[in-house]
Amino acid sequence: MKEDKKKASKKADDLQKNISDAEGKTMTTNQGLKVNDTNNSLKAGERGATLLEDFILREKITHFDHERIPERIVHARGSGAHGYFELYESQEEITKAGIFTDTSRKTPVFVRFSTVAGSKGSADMARDVRGFATKFYTEEGIFDLVGNNMPIFFIQDAMKFPDLIHSVKPEPDREIPQAASAHDTFYDFISHTTETLHNQIWVMSDRAIPRSLRMMEGFGIHTFRLVNAEGKSHFVKFHWKPLLGVKSVTWDEAVKMHGADSDFHRRDLWDAIEAGQFPEWELGLQVVPEEDEHKFDFDLLDPTKLIPEEMVPVKRIGKMTLNRNPDNFFAETEQVAFHPGHIVPGIDFTNDPLLQGRLFSYTDTQLSRLGSPNFHELPINRPVNEVHNNQRDAQMRMTVNKGKTAYFPNSIGGGCPHLAKIAEGGFSSYEERIDAKKIRERSESFNDHFSQPALFYRSLKEHEQEHVIQAYSFELGKCTYDHIKERMLWILQQIDENLAKKVAENLGMEIPKEVEGPVNQAIGADADVKKHQPGPKKMYLDKSEALSQEHLPSEGIATRKIAMLVGDGFSESDYNKMKKPLEEAGAMLEIVGVHGGTIKCDKGDSHKVDHALMTTESVLFDALYIPGGKESIAALMKQAKAKKFVNEALKHCKAIAVDAEGEKFFDATYGKDFKDDEAVCINAQAKKFIKAISMHRNWKREKAAMDIPA
Repeated sequence: MKEDKKKASKKADDLQKNISDAEGKTMTTNQGLKVNDTNNSLKAGERGATLLEDFILREKITHFDHERIPERIVHARGSGAHGYFELYESQEEITKAGIFTDTSRKTPVFVRFSTVAGSKGSADMARDVRGFATKFYTEEGIFDLVGNNMPIFFIQDAMKFPDLIHSVKPEPDREIPQAASAHDTFYDFISHTTETLHNQIWVMSDRAIPRSLRMMEGFGIHTFRLVNAEGKSHFVKFHWKPLLGVKSVTWDEAVKMHGADSDFHRRDLWDAIEAGQFPEWELGLQVVPEEDEHKFDFDLLDPTKLIPEEMVPVKRIGKMTLNRNPDNFFAETEQVAFHPGHIVPGIDFTNDPLLQGRLFSYTDTQLSRLGSPNFHELPINRPVNEVHNNQRDAQMRMTVNKGKTAYFPNSIGGGCPHLAKIAEGGFSSYEERIDAKKIRERSESFNDHFSQPALFYRSLKEHEQEHVIQAYSFELGKCTYDHIKERMLWILQQIDENLAKKVAENLGMEIPKEVEGPVNQAIGADADVKKHQPGPKKMYLDKSEALSQEHLPSEGIATRKIAMLVGDGFSESDYNKMKKPLEEAGAMLEIVGVHGGTIKCDKGDSHKVDHALMTTESVLFDALYIPGGKESIAALMKQAKAKKFVNEALKHCKAIAVDAEGEKFFDATYGKDFKDDEAVCINAQAKKFIKAISMHRNWKREKAAMDIPA
């Protein structure tokens, strides 16, 4: 009884310490105007366009956009590369955009990959959403496809974006944790804003810790429009499908990678391109005729929802290849300025309220970060076609405009630059009918918050589900407030009973029978609370195979890094037997020696060591090979870290090949218990080893390998 009182007293004290100076006060704008809704932008009807006159939205997002300089507020940690896009076949039936109709083009692109939450100096392997932004330098102007490696986003309305990011950023009193969502403020927000649950369960999955930036999907997130030459509109979602497949690392590996190489993703992308192993993605479209907009059990304008590929297949229409690294990181990767409002004729927007807010926010962000409305004149941001208008001056102006006139219409300048006719490529917005009242509301069709997270979890393979369970257990275990954890457990139960039960067991807690207050609190003060509560999950699809990473297997082992663990006296014949087939398959066999410099084989020849054992880790490689050679094996037997190298490869379910005397060393590790494993090759030919590597991981081993020390 006394213990309960102490806990209650501590909780009250903790809550009191964290009360803001606004306790008991009414929310206002910066001008003192009382606010009754800070969750929904002003729209023309529940599903209508967001209105430019929404001064409350503009004030909130403007202040947010200018909070940090000069680093990006989100997506600060990034890596970029140049390349090109080529179209397979014309899509003129659905769009007049030249990039999607002219198969003779080779359109230049620049792609920036990034993490969302961390600062510019954070590590690559954080559990996080990854940005996937592509700048197309088309003949009609810049087209920016600004997306992520997950097909949905956390929130439905841009008005909530500052709240989301404030919750996941380091807590303002201590400025920790960095690049991590496992803390109280994030889960406090998540547990009261149930629209976030779909994206959040993706972040708890393996998608949040990719093996490589080259091995992840990309998505445009929003539903856009494609408009053809006749003015007919189709809804579209954009997909990037990597030809290397979708692969991830385990959380245990990611933690160790933080220390072994905090630049792992950046280095991996750079090295692959330098080696001529150019990353490739196919661009896919999910196209929905406008007349089918309302045929689904979810709303196409809701950015927290995806369209299952079983309902609308992804049509692959072209391929992007990244073949050149930047010459200067700051000038290109850091200064590149993306904007979802950069479109070309044939592409247009929908009334997705998150997209509508982004159309305002991105220009404002670039003004803050790059310091001038002339950011489009930086080389990395310049279109390839000519630019002519009456915009002048401002900081860092590079163009030297001649003549007297900087206005339109004019006669002194011959009326130039003149306006383009639509038939000549002039942009015209899709003529969508708008007839609605001005309201600050959200459509009830956005209220299904449990169905798609449940579909995602059901669609995962058993090992992927286990990783989600472990991720939630870790993240919630880092929270210090029991009421936040209890609320999350109740919410997880609405998604999947078994998921919630296992997370609760790991936390040593009970799932509460109910939660206090409304489940979803992302509503206005005057809103009908019941109207905006999520309903029970729907079962409109049992599973969607495309949601599992196993749905996009890689064919072969191109770009995979295989460590060859050796000491002096290793077998040259074993080395040669394995090296050529691996390299012909596109993999890289790298020598990890018991010492640096050069190392001798049993024939007396010297070989350059790629990595000294003391300077590298098993987690940085995709597979492991141990050749024979008595002297080499004797040297490895004396190295505790060599045994740890093998044990970690086993623990992380990687392919391992062992030849001749190497079996003795393998038996001195936990390998002796896994010699019948299908991805462990004893005295095997290269062909079998290559097949094992192409599996990426033998997840059947994972449960048995859990007892191997970390």
